[in-house]
Amino acid sequence: MLLRKKRMKPMRIQDITIIDDVKLKKAITAAALGNAMEWFDFGVYGFVAYALGQVFFPGANAGVQMIAALATFSVPFLVRPLGGLFFGGLGDKFGRQKVLSVTIIIMSASTFCIGLIPSYASIGIWAPILLLTAKLAQGFSVGGEYSGAAIFVAEYSPDRKRGFLGSWLDFGSIAGFVLGAGCVVFISSMVGEDNFIAWGWRIPFYLAAPLGLIGIYLRNALEETPTFQQHIDSIDKEAKTTLQAPPKVSFREIAATQWKSLLSCVGLVIATNVTYYMLLTYMPSYLSHSLHYSENRGVLIIIAIMVGMLFVQPLIGLMSDRYGRKPFVIGGSIGLFICAIPCFIMINSGIIGLIFLGLLILAVLLNAFTGVMASTLPAMFPTHIRYSALAIAFNISILVAGLTPTLIAWIVEETRNLYMPAYYLMLVAVIGLLTGLYMKETANLPLKGAAPAASDKTEARELLQEQYDNIEQRIEDIDNQIKDLEIKRQALAVQHPQIS
Repeated sequence: MLLRKKRMKPMRIQDITIIDDVKLKKAITAAALGNAMEWFDFGVYGFVAYALGQVFFPGANAGVQMIAALATFSVPFLVRPLGGLFFGGLGDKFGRQKVLSVTIIIMSASTFCIGLIPSYASIGIWAPILLLTAKLAQGFSVGGEYSGAAIFVAEYSPDRKRGFLGSWLDFGSIAGFVLGAGCVVFISSMVGEDNFIAWGWRIPFYLAAPLGLIGIYLRNALEETPTFQQHIDSIDKEAKTTLQAPPKVSFREIAATQWKSLLSCVGLVIATNVTYYMLLTYMPSYLSHSLHYSENRGVLIIIAIMVGMLFVQPLIGLMSDRYGRKPFVIGGSIGLFICAIPCFIMINSGIIGLIFLGLLILAVLLNAFTGVMASTLPAMFPTHIRYSALAIAFNISILVAGLTPTLIAWIVEETRNLYMPAYYLMLVAVIGLLTGLYMKETANLPLKGAAPAASDKTEARELLQEQYDNIEQRIEDIDNQIKDLEIKRQALAVQHPQIS
């Protein structure tokens, strides 16, 4: 036993990364703001879809106009995997900070340009073509945005606080939705319905410019994550020793070695984002077009729901650091399966209190996913392929989620069945449940291929003690196994003397 202990290479206090608190706060702020920028556009687009349908597709009836506008929202998801492939490779090669500075420039510029596009009445078919072009540019940039931001926060976070700190990334998403929806309601009420459709819808898209400039400034001021910097230092050291550059890792190799993590990633992204787009992008159109509420009334209900989600979001992240990520994925999936139909019964009741309650239940269940996703996904992959693997898997699976508003709008229009969204959510809940059951728990553990990270030296000492305790436990387990094997050997020797 003593010999085995000597052969162990125990971790030293110097091997644990101490996270600078000031840099950590800057990293979370910059990442969350960029994510808010992304979802600000998604929120605005979902809430003004009815106006965009009339501006860019004036020849169709109201139902087809809404489907066409939502389709323009969904088509860019087809290029997101290409963006993930492009920016993921760059992020693993040149660093997370540099890529995130580029994605926010493309994202804010393309969002701003939507507000500049003339109407169909002015330039004909070129209007929807230009709208689609701007959305495709957004989709390409967003392909590297969320994955990179989640990795950036995860690699900056101490192991014991990764759930809480990661939850602020999707806090930014929800806040972006609230800001986008609030802008739509405020501007619509100020200029009136006719003026809003004529020109007022453009104003929220113009706000992307100042928001983007703030985001660019914050991201350019950041330093690279400690985890990635350690990875680069180790590569440089190895290259100097071997005089060879590290081999490139293809996606085929990633798929062959990381297929379990890729499947878990896909399942969690589908469960989270289908619910996300259903509630926050499709429901405003559902309330106004299918249930015949005024646009402003439906938007106000969704805004109130999202404000409530802002309070729940960091609480879920905080609890996941204590109880783990898996319980929230499993619990959220079971709750979604059970509550989907009752929630839509309340939403379709026509009673404002029940409508609010139905949406609120769905929102809390959504929080169970969003509260842990940003901390769970980056922990599934090792540092040297983390950006590539996560960006590709995330954006391939988001294709399903991105089609949700268009697909559900079409299904409801064709079947005239207002409960189709509930059935869709139940199917997604099954995917979420299977993912939660089979995914590995990552709470309070170091990222794959990275040293443990702590908030301060006191926490680092605690982590070090845990490492020693784990080593001692492993040694004790091995000793017990050896003793069991020795007892079995002696028993066999008694039964079969010829063997001994």
